[in-house]
Amino acid sequence: MLSDWELWACADQVLKTHGENAPLHVAEQIGVLALARDEAGIATWKAIAQRVAELMGKDGPNQLQ
Repeated sequence: MLSDWELWACADQVLKTHGENAPLHVAEQIGVLALARDEAGIATWKAIAQRVAELMGKDGPNQLQ
């Protein structure tokens, strides 16, 4: 599992790369990993998903500065 700092950095990068589509990208990654039965990967992407949701908040993307 990645460190908390690494998870936040991943979430920030997903937002920078995918913007408003970040949640869709995360869901796609989790889906691919579910098909591969990669439990560790799923857990990692779920943790990233939580952070993406927190960074997006109510007003849309809000990347770390």
